[in-house]
Amino acid sequence: MQDLGIRVLFMGNNFARLLQGLWVAFRIALIAVAFSMILGIFLGILMTWKNPVARVLTRFYLEFIRIMPQLVLLFLVFFGLTKAFGINLSGETSAIIVFTFWGTAEMGDLVRGALISIPKHQYESGEALGLEKMQVYRYIIIPQTLRRLIPLAINLTTRMIKTTSLIVLIGVVEVLKTGQQIIEANRYTVPDSALWIYGTIFFLYFLVCWPISLLASRLEKKWKN
Repeated sequence: MQDLGIRVLFMGNNFARLLQGLWVAFRIALIAVAFSMILGIFLGILMTWKNPVARVLTRFYLEFIRIMPQLVLLFLVFFGLTKAFGINLSGETSAIIVFTFWGTAEMGDLVRGALISIPKHQYESGEALGLEKMQVYRYIIIPQTLRRLIPLAINLTTRMIKTTSLIVLIGVVEVLKTGQQIIEANRYTVPDSALWIYGTIFFLYFLVCWPISLLASRLEKKWKN
Protein backbone atom coordinates (compact mmCIF):
# COMPACT_ATOMS: atom_id res chain seq x y z
CA MET A 1 0.00 0.00 0.00
CA GLN A 2 1.30 3.46 -0.92
CA ASP A 3 2.60 5.51 1.99
CA LEU A 4 0.26 8.48 2.42
CA GLY A 5 1.88 11.84 3.03
CA ILE A 6 -0.91 12.79 5.42
CA ARG A 7 0.99 11.16 8.25
CA VAL A 8 3.39 14.09 8.27
CA LEU A 9 0.65 16.17 9.91
CA PHE A 10 0.70 13.91 12.95
CA MET A 11 4.46 13.66 13.29
CA GLY A 12 5.75 15.50 16.35
CA ASN A 13 4.04 18.88 16.78
CA ASN A 14 3.65 19.65 13.06
CA PHE A 15 -0.07 20.35 13.18
CA ALA A 16 0.31 22.53 16.28
CA ARG A 17 3.02 24.49 14.46
CA LEU A 18 0.65 25.09 11.54
CA LEU A 19 -1.98 26.40 13.93
CA GLN A 20 0.58 28.65 15.57
CA GLY A 21 1.61 29.97 12.15
CA LEU A 22 -2.04 30.60 11.31
CA TRP A 23 -2.39 32.62 14.50
CA VAL A 24 0.60 34.77 13.47
CA ALA A 25 -1.09 35.59 10.15
CA PHE A 26 -4.45 36.15 11.83
CA ARG A 27 -2.92 38.41 14.49
CA ILE A 28 -1.19 40.58 11.89
CA ALA A 29 -4.44 40.89 9.94
CA LEU A 30 -6.46 41.81 13.05
CA ILE A 31 -4.01 44.51 14.15
CA ALA A 32 -3.90 45.97 10.64
CA VAL A 33 -7.70 45.88 10.39
CA ALA A 34 -8.08 47.66 13.74
CA PHE A 35 -5.78 50.49 12.63
CA SER A 36 -7.40 50.58 9.20
CA MET A 37 -10.89 50.96 10.65
CA ILE A 38 -9.88 53.97 12.75
CA LEU A 39 -7.76 55.71 10.12
CA GLY A 40 -10.12 54.77 7.31
CA ILE A 41 -13.04 56.55 8.97
CA PHE A 42 -11.07 59.79 9.10
CA LEU A 43 -9.87 59.31 5.52
CA GLY A 44 -13.40 58.63 4.30
CA ILE A 45 -14.67 61.80 5.94
CA LEU A 46 -11.83 63.78 4.35
CA MET A 47 -12.73 62.33 0.95
CA THR A 48 -16.23 63.80 1.24
CA TRP A 49 -14.96 67.32 1.87
CA LYS A 50 -15.41 69.84 -0.90
CA ASN A 51 -11.91 71.20 -0.31
CA PRO A 52 -10.04 70.62 -3.61
CA VAL A 53 -6.66 70.08 -1.92
CA ALA A 54 -8.09 67.42 0.40
CA ARG A 55 -9.81 65.72 -2.53
CA VAL A 56 -6.65 65.63 -4.65
CA LEU A 57 -4.45 64.33 -1.82
CA THR A 58 -6.87 61.64 -0.68
CA ARG A 59 -7.57 60.55 -4.26
CA PHE A 60 -3.85 60.31 -5.00
CA TYR A 61 -3.30 58.22 -1.86
CA LEU A 62 -6.19 55.91 -2.75
CA GLU A 63 -5.08 55.38 -6.35
CA PHE A 64 -1.42 54.92 -5.38
CA ILE A 65 -2.23 52.21 -2.85
CA ARG A 66 -4.66 50.48 -5.22
CA ILE A 67 -2.27 50.47 -8.18
CA MET A 68 0.80 49.38 -6.23
CA PRO A 69 0.79 45.59 -5.51
CA GLN A 70 0.91 44.73 -1.82
CA LEU A 71 3.98 42.60 -2.40
CA VAL A 72 5.90 45.56 -3.83
CA LEU A 73 4.86 47.67 -0.84
CA LEU A 74 6.08 44.94 1.49
CA PHE A 75 9.47 44.91 -0.25
CA LEU A 76 9.65 48.72 -0.21
CA VAL A 77 9.03 48.88 3.53
CA PHE A 78 10.95 45.81 4.67
CA PHE A 79 13.95 45.96 2.34
CA GLY A 80 13.88 49.58 1.16
CA LEU A 81 13.15 51.72 4.20
CA THR A 82 15.24 49.63 6.56
CA LYS A 83 18.39 50.03 4.45
CA ALA A 84 17.79 53.58 3.21
CA PHE A 85 17.09 55.06 6.65
CA GLY A 86 18.72 52.51 8.94
CA ILE A 87 15.39 51.60 10.52
CA ASN A 88 15.21 48.24 12.26
CA LEU A 89 11.80 46.82 11.34
CA SER A 90 10.79 43.21 11.85
CA GLY A 91 8.84 41.36 9.19
CA GLU A 92 5.68 41.45 11.29
CA THR A 93 5.94 45.19 11.90
CA SER A 94 6.55 45.82 8.22
CA ALA A 95 3.53 43.70 7.32
CA ILE A 96 1.31 45.59 9.79
CA ILE A 97 2.45 48.92 8.35
CA VAL A 98 1.81 47.88 4.75
CA PHE A 99 -1.56 46.25 5.44
CA THR A 100 -2.60 49.29 7.48
CA PHE A 101 -1.76 51.60 4.57
CA TRP A 102 -3.69 49.34 2.20
CA GLY A 103 -6.60 48.78 4.57
CA THR A 104 -6.89 52.50 5.36
CA ALA A 105 -7.23 53.31 1.67
CA GLU A 106 -9.86 50.62 1.11
CA MET A 107 -11.72 51.47 4.31
CA GLY A 108 -11.63 55.17 3.50
CA ASP A 109 -13.24 54.55 0.13
CA LEU A 110 -15.91 52.39 1.77
CA VAL A 111 -16.68 55.12 4.30
CA ARG A 112 -16.83 57.73 1.53
CA GLY A 113 -19.22 55.56 -0.47
CA ALA A 114 -21.41 54.92 2.56
CA LEU A 115 -21.60 58.62 3.44
CA ILE A 116 -22.46 59.86 -0.03
CA SER A 117 -25.07 57.12 -0.43
CA ILE A 118 -27.22 58.80 2.22
CA PRO A 119 -29.79 60.93 0.36
CA LYS A 120 -29.57 64.68 1.00
CA HIS A 121 -33.18 64.81 2.10
CA GLN A 122 -32.20 62.77 5.17
CA TYR A 123 -30.07 65.69 6.35
CA GLU A 124 -32.77 68.17 5.46
CA SER A 125 -35.48 66.15 7.22
CA GLY A 126 -33.44 66.03 10.41
CA GLU A 127 -32.90 69.76 10.35
CA ALA A 128 -36.61 70.33 9.63
CA LEU A 129 -37.42 68.36 12.78
CA GLY A 130 -35.32 70.81 14.78
CA LEU A 131 -32.31 68.57 15.28
CA GLU A 132 -28.87 70.11 15.54
CA LYS A 133 -26.16 69.05 13.10
CA MET A 134 -24.51 66.66 15.55
CA GLN A 135 -27.90 65.14 16.40
CA VAL A 136 -28.64 64.62 12.72
CA TYR A 137 -25.40 62.66 12.37
CA ARG A 138 -25.91 60.75 15.62
CA TYR A 139 -29.51 59.66 15.15
CA ILE A 140 -29.96 59.61 11.37
CA ILE A 141 -26.74 59.55 9.32
CA ILE A 142 -24.40 57.38 11.41
CA PRO A 143 -26.87 54.47 11.97
CA GLN A 144 -27.61 54.29 8.24
CA THR A 145 -23.93 54.59 7.37
CA LEU A 146 -23.01 51.75 9.72
CA ARG A 147 -25.59 49.48 8.13
CA ARG A 148 -23.98 50.02 4.76
CA LEU A 149 -20.44 49.92 6.07
CA ILE A 150 -20.20 46.96 8.46
CA PRO A 151 -20.73 44.13 5.92
CA LEU A 152 -18.19 45.73 3.56
CA ALA A 153 -15.69 46.19 6.39
CA ILE A 154 -16.07 42.52 7.35
CA ASN A 155 -15.35 41.52 3.75
CA LEU A 156 -12.23 43.68 3.86
CA THR A 157 -11.13 41.71 6.93
CA THR A 158 -11.45 38.47 4.96
CA ARG A 159 -9.40 39.88 2.11
CA MET A 160 -6.70 41.03 4.49
CA ILE A 161 -6.47 37.64 6.20
CA LYS A 162 -5.98 35.94 2.83
CA THR A 163 -3.43 38.51 1.68
CA THR A 164 -1.22 37.81 4.71
CA SER A 165 0.07 34.80 2.78
CA LEU A 166 2.40 37.28 1.01
CA ILE A 167 4.38 37.96 4.17
CA VAL A 168 6.16 34.64 3.80
CA LEU A 169 8.32 36.43 1.19
CA ILE A 170 9.76 38.82 3.80
CA GLY A 171 10.64 36.01 6.22
CA VAL A 172 7.69 36.07 8.61
CA VAL A 173 7.16 32.60 10.03
CA GLU A 174 3.40 32.35 9.51
CA VAL A 175 1.39 29.32 8.43
CA LEU A 176 2.76 29.13 4.87
CA LYS A 177 6.36 29.47 6.00
CA THR A 178 5.78 26.86 8.68
CA GLY A 179 4.32 24.53 6.07
CA GLN A 180 7.38 24.99 3.86
CA GLN A 181 9.66 24.22 6.79
CA ILE A 182 7.75 21.00 7.54
CA ILE A 183 7.88 19.92 3.90
CA GLU A 184 11.59 20.62 3.69
CA ALA A 185 12.33 18.77 6.93
CA ASN A 186 10.49 15.66 5.70
CA ARG A 187 11.38 15.73 1.99
CA TYR A 188 13.23 12.39 2.22
CA THR A 189 11.05 10.50 4.70
CA VAL A 190 7.70 11.77 3.36
CA PRO A 191 8.39 13.03 -0.19
CA ASP A 192 4.70 13.52 -1.06
CA SER A 193 3.87 15.62 2.02
CA ALA A 194 3.47 18.88 0.06
CA LEU A 195 -0.05 18.03 -1.09
CA TRP A 196 -1.22 17.36 2.46
CA ILE A 197 0.55 20.32 4.03
CA TYR A 198 -0.67 22.87 1.49
CA GLY A 199 -4.09 21.24 1.46
CA THR A 200 -4.28 21.63 5.22
CA ILE A 201 -3.21 25.28 4.97
CA PHE A 202 -5.95 25.86 2.40
CA PHE A 203 -8.47 24.24 4.73
CA LEU A 204 -7.30 26.32 7.71
CA TYR A 205 -7.68 29.56 5.76
CA PHE A 206 -11.12 28.40 4.66
CA LEU A 207 -12.17 27.67 8.25
CA VAL A 208 -11.10 31.17 9.31
CA CYS A 209 -12.50 33.15 6.37
CA TRP A 210 -15.73 31.28 5.62
CA PRO A 211 -17.58 32.19 8.86
CA ILE A 212 -16.52 35.82 8.42
CA SER A 213 -17.87 35.85 4.86
CA LEU A 214 -21.13 34.27 6.03
CA LEU A 215 -21.49 36.93 8.71
CA ALA A 216 -21.00 39.69 6.15
CA SER A 217 -23.55 38.14 3.79
CA ARG A 218 -26.16 37.73 6.51
CA LEU A 219 -25.74 41.27 7.76
CA GLU A 220 -25.94 42.61 4.22
CA LYS A 221 -29.20 40.72 3.58
CA LYS A 222 -30.61 41.69 6.96
CA TRP A 223 -29.85 45.37 6.54
CA LYS A 224 -30.48 45.62 2.82
CA ASN A 225 -33.74 47.39 3.38
